[in-house]
Amino acid sequence: MQATDVFANRNEEWAAVLRSLATVVEFRRGPTFDPEDMQRPRRNVLVFYGVGGIGKSTLSRQIAERLADPQAGPQRWAPVDPGLGRILPVRVDLSRQAGVSFETVMLAVRLAVVELGRPMPAFDLAFLRYWEHRHPGEPLEEYLRRHTFLNRLSRDGRLNGQMESALADLTQAIEVPGTLGSLAGQGLRATIRALRERRRSARALAGCRRLPDLLEAEPDHETLSYYAHLLAWDLAQLPEDKTATPVILLDTFEDVGDRVHRDYERLIQRMAWLMPGALFVITGRNRLQWDDARMEGQLDWAGPQAWPQLTPGAQADPRQYRVGYLSPSDSEDYLRRRLILGNRPLMDEAVRDTLIRHSRGLPLYLDMAVMRFLDLHERTGQAPDMSEFDHEFPALVARVFRDLTADERNVLRAVSLLDSFSIELATAAAGLDRDAAALQLADRPFVDVAHGAPWPYHLHDLVRTAVRDTDTTSDDRWSAGDWRRAAQRAFDALGQEFARHGDEPSRRILLGCLRQGLRLARDHDLELGWLADAAFAYVRDFVWEPVEVGPGAEPDGPAAALAETLAAIAQRQRQHRSRTAERLRTVLDAGLLPPELWELPAYFLAECQRDLGNLAESMDGMRQVADQGGRLAPDANRGLLHLARRRGHFPDALATAERLGTDGKRERAIGETLWTQGEIPLACAAFARGRDLALERGQRGEAALCQAYLAFAAAFQDRARALEQIAQADHMLNGTTARFAELQVANARLLSDCGYASDLPEHAARVVESAERNGLSSCVAYARFALCFHASINGATDLLHHARAQLRESVNGEEFAYLLEISYLMNGEAPPDGLPRARWIDGLETTRARWVGLVAERRAELSSFPGE
Repeated sequence: MQATDVFANRNEEWAAVLRSLATVVEFRRGPTFDPEDMQRPRRNVLVFYGVGGIGKSTLSRQIAERLADPQAGPQRWAPVDPGLGRILPVRVDLSRQAGVSFETVMLAVRLAVVELGRPMPAFDLAFLRYWEHRHPGEPLEEYLRRHTFLNRLSRDGRLNGQMESALADLTQAIEVPGTLGSLAGQGLRATIRALRERRRSARALAGCRRLPDLLEAEPDHETLSYYAHLLAWDLAQLPEDKTATPVILLDTFEDVGDRVHRDYERLIQRMAWLMPGALFVITGRNRLQWDDARMEGQLDWAGPQAWPQLTPGAQADPRQYRVGYLSPSDSEDYLRRRLILGNRPLMDEAVRDTLIRHSRGLPLYLDMAVMRFLDLHERTGQAPDMSEFDHEFPALVARVFRDLTADERNVLRAVSLLDSFSIELATAAAGLDRDAAALQLADRPFVDVAHGAPWPYHLHDLVRTAVRDTDTTSDDRWSAGDWRRAAQRAFDALGQEFARHGDEPSRRILLGCLRQGLRLARDHDLELGWLADAAFAYVRDFVWEPVEVGPGAEPDGPAAALAETLAAIAQRQRQHRSRTAERLRTVLDAGLLPPELWELPAYFLAECQRDLGNLAESMDGMRQVADQGGRLAPDANRGLLHLARRRGHFPDALATAERLGTDGKRERAIGETLWTQGEIPLACAAFARGRDLALERGQRGEAALCQAYLAFAAAFQDRARALEQIAQADHMLNGTTARFAELQVANARLLSDCGYASDLPEHAARVVESAERNGLSSCVAYARFALCFHASINGATDLLHHARAQLRESVNGEEFAYLLEISYLMNGEAPPDGLPRARWIDGLETTRARWVGLVAERRAELSSFPGE
């Protein structure tokens, strides 16, 4: 039998940093170093990876602090060799909570280089062009001052001075008047011409071969990532006693992508490749896959030839190290090597798989599993069957409890009921009047911390499960009544947390309270209480983050019914509306919800019926909710308004919209009615008012929906403005799940391209397909109407006939007949007999004139831009 230690300690990791840093410095100083060499393999990346909450971020911070200050960090760490020269560390947290973009990463690295006191002319010129294009009218210095993270790095504002100096020097050298404005138009062209001709006046930059091409390229994020090459070139031009080695520490690397879409990761990798003279220290949950040749196509450089020291078999100075909890592959390696008999693993594959699945990376569990295996093996003289391990170990609880005080054990049991907790919440759930025990428990190694979260602490999954399910032998174990009382205390504490944030809690607070509260109420049969208010707060903002509370039986009580209702409402953004309607109908038929919550499934079932084109059922449901006069009555009245508008009863719809209060989204309802009349400026103004009012109330989802409608309406008349509004809508919808709004923005893009895009029919077909997949009949009709608008502008008779035929498929009696009627009005034609006619607010002829005018305006616009 042989024990193998597979855990890396922090001394070894620091030693790996020193080795990697020495290798990079030696390479940078070597006679063959060329920052413009794109072919040589890279050895400038060091990776520490492991499961969450094991101290990777702390390690990253300690490395950064030690590199910045020889007296900081663990005293046992070896000192940095002074012969390595000046080191410039910069650490960036890439977590989604930090909200760091690739632009922020590039700025952070440039701010670190500011310490050298010299302009980086190639990088600075290109970056200033990028900045003017991406942030028109926004001074870089002001942006740095507002950005919390970058402001800490910028300190005295020297970056702006260095960049202006670089630009002023070049402007003077090539004799182009102006300062910052010279990076556009004539000044940019003159600069590029001087660089390409290797003029003596621009000799300071003429050696940077790729600078002219990068100055000519579209200044977007892709191009920005190549500016790392320019920064590397600038640093290589400095004398050795004036330069330094940047060490760029990127933490929480798992958040740069989901291993399916690697766009952000590709930008980071490109940056590392283009800066071979800098060391990149990456920490994250996953092993870096850059050495995998299968990543070709997703990453620019992939495979062991490109990154030889990132490969698992790297013998000399490997650059990927495990930290903390073990991954499944690491657990497999441990169990294979931990018990050996005759050069073969004593545990068979089935037992190993079972233990790895149950351990969830917890080393303590694997240690105990090995002990249990040995004990059973000694008793029987043969390897135990996997059935001996297909359960949690009660001994794990005893091992965890062994070093805890009585109060800490009570806190541990109480917080095992929660997904995450704060010190205050833990104390309340345990029924204690002092925080000491909760504070002590938070320092235990099986408690993970997510800094910045409302409830930052959470138990390791295995410990949490073991405490809840296998605590049957402890002397002070809880009875069923104890568990229910603790659940009630935790539920009440969450309710107080929810109430403390008023009527408009942040989404993180609301969702945290709702998810945990629903699970507690469902699992322990608690009264709903404050959950009713939380449920209505959740649906008020139309953001729709998932609220699933974990597996459970079919709804058999009010809490389970409410959980199913909210899950179905949220998931309708990700599944066909017919499936949502079926789930909500099941909840209503069960009759488990109290009267005050009945309107939740009833209203959203009526919405689904409307999206599916079942107008009669939708109107009946909306009327029932409106007649009840409950919290969703204003929404139901607006729903009736939508139905009237779909049927072309516009005077009735506008009159109803005028009577709606802010809770009924009055401004949006007015805008939705006015654009159909060709009143585009008035419609845009209404949508803008609705957006601004929603932002004032903190209703991010409603604001984003109004912005999507604003982009849609603006696209009929003002293409330039529409493109701005579309970009703003994309920004506001980022991080939300609002499928209708996303498709409305897609339709806005179609409308803005009408007359311009020769492939617009193909784009419209894709929007129709996506809308049909989600059961959104209105988005289907709008996309088909956009194609009619396009054909009318271009005078494409055959395409117009085809587009109308498609649009006719969306007409269901009176529903959407007004769109087909407009397709005739905008061409000055009479609608065909038998087509239901809309009731226009200002009469048929006025409406016809407006739509004819919109088509004429776009044609005039096209004639003014023949190059489009």
